[in-house]
Amino acid sequence: MANDTASRDRVKGSWLLAYSLPGLPIAALGLPLAVHVPNFYAVEVGLGYGLAGAVFGMARFLDIFMDPAMGVITDRTRTRWGRRRIWMVISVPIMIAASFFLFMPAKGTGWETTTAALIAVFIGWTMLTISHLAWGGELTSDYHERSRVTASREAAYVIGMLTVLLLPVIIERQGGDRWEQIAAFGWYVIITLPIAVLVAVTVIPERKVPPSPHLSLSVALKAIAGNVPLRFILFCDLVAGFSTGTVATLFLAMSRVGLQLGDKANVMLLIYFAMGVLFIPPMVRVSRWLGKHRTLALSSFINFLLLPCFFLIPPGAFLPAAILFTFLGMNMSVGPFLYRAIMADVADHDHVETGQARAGIYFSLLALTNKLGYTAAIFVAFGVLQFIGFHEKSANAPFVVDEMMMLYVIPPTIVSLIVAIVMWRFPLDEAKQKELRRVIEERGIAGSAIGARTGLDLEGSSEEEAEEESGTPAPRPAE
Repeated sequence: MANDTASRDRVKGSWLLAYSLPGLPIAALGLPLAVHVPNFYAVEVGLGYGLAGAVFGMARFLDIFMDPAMGVITDRTRTRWGRRRIWMVISVPIMIAASFFLFMPAKGTGWETTTAALIAVFIGWTMLTISHLAWGGELTSDYHERSRVTASREAAYVIGMLTVLLLPVIIERQGGDRWEQIAAFGWYVIITLPIAVLVAVTVIPERKVPPSPHLSLSVALKAIAGNVPLRFILFCDLVAGFSTGTVATLFLAMSRVGLQLGDKANVMLLIYFAMGVLFIPPMVRVSRWLGKHRTLALSSFINFLLLPCFFLIPPGAFLPAAILFTFLGMNMSVGPFLYRAIMADVADHDHVETGQARAGIYFSLLALTNKLGYTAAIFVAFGVLQFIGFHEKSANAPFVVDEMMMLYVIPPTIVSLIVAIVMWRFPLDEAKQKELRRVIEERGIAGSAIGARTGLDLEGSSEEEAEEESGTPAPRPAE
């Protein structure tokens, strides 16, 4: 049955390529925002760690509230161009304008202008990413094919990170300063974003979604609150977001000062992301063998073992650091693509419960928890750096460097173990997801048949309405 489903609902290679392309500018914006831009505004622009942490943390916090709203809006959007693509197109001019102001600030730019540019970036970012994620969850209904879709998108993300990481290396070798390096990030987004979105929305059609019956707010919220698999995935994504945010925020301080690698920090990132790209296909195969949730648990446990090894690397030792980043990079792409593939299955659970296709709101919740974790990481990491008196461009006492390294290593290590334990017990596997899809498909067929007899479109009808029209019970999951 798995082979039949996969062959029937396999996504064409051209669609995978077109769908993945927006991942290039998304990554080119996301990586600098996490690693380079906060540090740039704190050190070069002159906001300081405390104010920069507050500005970037608060902007992220405001962005959090946009995600659920955008998820609901995209789910309810009905246009001749579909529900998701229209919002991706609208996001393009917003992100282009905001990227110009954020990545090319004037010297002495204050926190007010920085905050305004960040909020504009996150408005466009939310439109683009929520629509893109929800659209990917709807390209196929097959359990393993969803891993292939999200892995392709993650490959584009990592390639985008790799190419954008080359920019500061090239500019630095040509004598450019940090201001020129940050500006190059902005130009990358401005040039690639409209091209990538144009290709995606013109090559791939959206699946038609029939009108659904009205779902009251109380019923909608009750379905979300009662979705047990959702609780697992949101909790793990929240704490994983804190872990990833801590590692990203402190990376430059850790590599340049803690490991004393200086300008070789960018080389470490290149190794890390290059290995991430190379090992996406093997990790997809592993997920087919172990299942998505257990592969995610295993990946987290490997991180738990590897992260403390940073304490064993001697200062200035390039080769041991490169080896450790190689192993961490082999494992880095697993979480991002599997969280999203699993969330598509969780949305199926909701579809069965409510009779509505609400992938937008579910992927917005996933984005929300990840951003909450990132926001907390920025506040905590920069706040601690300010408290212990850490300075990237001046001498630090040995105990200050040690405290910074402990902040980089210990919280993510603990989080990795927690995620491994929780996700190993995740309750929605391949067999249960296939049963959910069977119910959704049979319900759709039954609704179409009733509609043909009555002249009504009942594909989106609730179970009770379908039973009243047909006199026969609507299909439900097997116990």
